[in-house]
Amino acid sequence: MVINLSDQHSLVTNWISELRNTDVQTDRMRFRRNLERIGEVAAYEISKILPWHTVEVQTPLGLHNSKMLMEQPVLATILRAGLPLHQGLLNFFDKADNAFITAYRKHKRDGSFDIAVEYMSAPSLEGRIVIISDPMLATGASLVKTIARIQTEGTPAAIHIVTAIAAVTGIELVQREVGADVQIWCGDVDEELTAKGYIVPGLGDAGDLAYGSKNQF
Repeated sequence: MVINLSDQHSLVTNWISELRNTDVQTDRMRFRRNLERIGEVAAYEISKILPWHTVEVQTPLGLHNSKMLMEQPVLATILRAGLPLHQGLLNFFDKADNAFITAYRKHKRDGSFDIAVEYMSAPSLEGRIVIISDPMLATGASLVKTIARIQTEGTPAAIHIVTAIAAVTGIELVQREVGADVQIWCGDVDEELTAKGYIVPGLGDAGDLAYGSKNQF
């Protein structure tokens, strides 16, 4: 299932516009904050379908049967670009456990690339609800490898993916390799990828725009 948060006009469409806009992108703080806000909206929307239960709460004037999350999810993100989106999710799921993974493109001389997954810090994920944040779902290769690595820590009860912009090709790969029951929540969907696997029109390199340029290894 794919949920495009831009299907109806809302503040999300404003934030996506600013993320794409080269004039606004020069303000790194604003770029990070817009990603964070998309994460917050995604957290709110995901919370609507998570399991709840009733808890008796003592108020100053009596008792109230309050609805509470039955369990906290595990918030996982791909370093480094996913950090602002992850923070937005964490702002709302503030009691959640967290997982951090390095997954990046290792470029070859011929222009192709492999996905390197070299580090992961995570709690046991057996039977847990896992929400993975990565701002750009382009080819889908890094997310497929990330999910495979996550599953070595246990079999999650459910997996949600939160991304700012997703390409149709990447969505299709994730659904084909991981399963159609994975829910993808995105700020917007773009149709095209370049020959090098970058989203068009996209927004550029989210990690560089959030934190500055890096050396290519």
